[in-house]
Amino acid sequence: MSMDPSKLSPDIVGPNGVPVLGVTGWKNSGKTAMVAGIVGELTQRGYRVSTVKHTHHAFDLDRKGTDSFRHRAAGAMEVALVSGTRWALMHENREGEGEPGLPDFLPRLEPCDVVIVEGYKREAYPKLEVRRIDASRNDPFALTDPTVFAIASDHPVDETDKPVFSLDDIPAITDFIIEKFGIKRNNGKR
Repeated sequence: MSMDPSKLSPDIVGPNGVPVLGVTGWKNSGKTAMVAGIVGELTQRGYRVSTVKHTHHAFDLDRKGTDSFRHRAAGAMEVALVSGTRWALMHENREGEGEPGLPDFLPRLEPCDVVIVEGYKREAYPKLEVRRIDASRNDPFALTDPTVFAIASDHPVDETDKPVFSLDDIPAITDFIIEKFGIKRNNGKR
């Protein structure tokens, strides 16, 4: 059940060295629902959780016509939106800058107890594989990716020696993650 540490990148650790683990799977496998379920379960138990969502699609948090959109359109490299309830920092990738990898982005996060990542499936960090019979593809990651530490599925899984959970058993999956990665409450306190 233990993961071969030589297959993991030493650069992929969260703020204050907390564990970083991911949820991977094919399109429509239930990755976002799994991340939301695990985050909800962890926060309900008193853990501080940060998440990273990687996407291959262009996205925009801003709307045309807003002041911040106009700042970006005028050429600002970074625009911060700040209010009494939340803030966001939008950074424009300039030509030649390239897309940051997961290790590049993790130092920007606030201290927490664990970081949960959705995406960056090609990076070498521990991942929970999510399988759904109705996903866009059904070829398993666990057979070729040594960083997969467990599988959550809505159908029987026989071809692995990794722990297999029901896709809907979020409490058991969360218990396993806490134990496997030694996640501690208030580990991310400043």
